[in-house]
Amino acid sequence: MGDSVKTGGPSKISGFWNGVKAEFKKITWPNKDSLVKQSIAVVVISVVVGAIITVLDFGLQYGVDFITKLTF
Repeated sequence: MGDSVKTGGPSKISGFWNGVKAEFKKITWPNKDSLVKQSIAVVVISVVVGAIITVLDFGLQYGVDFITKLTF
């Protein structure tokens, strides 16, 4: 029940690695200029999104504190 028998042994493993090697040959790696531009874009967008989240957090915190301090 639930037992599985592995067949193929080492030839199956070497076949797997041969497949991985073949797939790596199909990859088109970016050149240096493209890589630098994309990396800068990721960093800039991350900083901008972080700043937006920070502003929203402080704004919501202020709003919740204001609402909870209201007395009727």
